[in-house]
Amino acid sequence: MNLDKIIDRDLNNLSKSKFRSSFKLKENDKKYISEKGIEKIKEHAYDFVLKRLSFSYIPNDGKQTPMRGHPVFVAQHATATCCRSCLYKWHHIEKNRELTKQEIEYIVNLIMEWINRNK
Repeated sequence: MNLDKIIDRDLNNLSKSKFRSSFKLKENDKKYISEKGIEKIKEHAYDFVLKRLSFSYIPNDGKQTPMRGHPVFVAQHATATCCRSCLYKWHHIEKNRELTKQEIEYIVNLIMEWINRNK
């Protein structure tokens, strides 16, 4: 299955969760996306994933992603890419090891597709 189909499938599954589907981009998030541009938002997504999720040990796992303040943060909660526990539960990405380049690509693409569908 190609990445686009996997992302479609996963976004569909996430949309069935009452908690995950409760996240929405607010007007200030949409304005920020419009002002910065989608490529800059994608750079931010890579940066957040690399700095907050990619390591094998994360001392504050489950608390490293704010609930608001940036469109990527909102998208991370909506897509269950906010912490390693959610990554394991929803995406079967094991904890206690570094993320692979392929997993990072998947996570960022999932976040960006959610943002594109909701902006």
